[in-house]
Amino acid sequence: MNGEAKPAETAKPKTSIGLEENVAGLLCYLVTFITGIVFLLIEKESKFVRFHAMQSTVTFLSLFILIWILTFLGIFIWILWPLIWLVDIVIIILWLVGMIKAYQGEMYKFPIFGDIAESFLK
Repeated sequence: MNGEAKPAETAKPKTSIGLEENVAGLLCYLVTFITGIVFLLIEKESKFVRFHAMQSTVTFLSLFILIWILTFLGIFIWILWPLIWLVDIVIIILWLVGMIKAYQGEMYKFPIFGDIAESFLK
């Protein structure tokens, strides 16, 4: 040892399942609403993780249902296909933003879906 003091490492908050909150938050989005539901079921303490899990569930389950409806209607009304592609792009953007913001430790709320997720958790 050369006598230099190491700076104190800041401990990142842990979840009830032992993961760091930002990692668990990222994982809530990894497989869209599926991992969102899983984290809603297993995480009981961290408000941060529960928020991201609920936001992931509400956002992606809603958008996937919309895609299924538009796809079914698109069989008969071909003009809907560009709308389906647009929703697919929105899903990819929200998926990436959700993972990045959660990993950065932000309680980032998606427009509309974030408020709905928050209301479900109260």
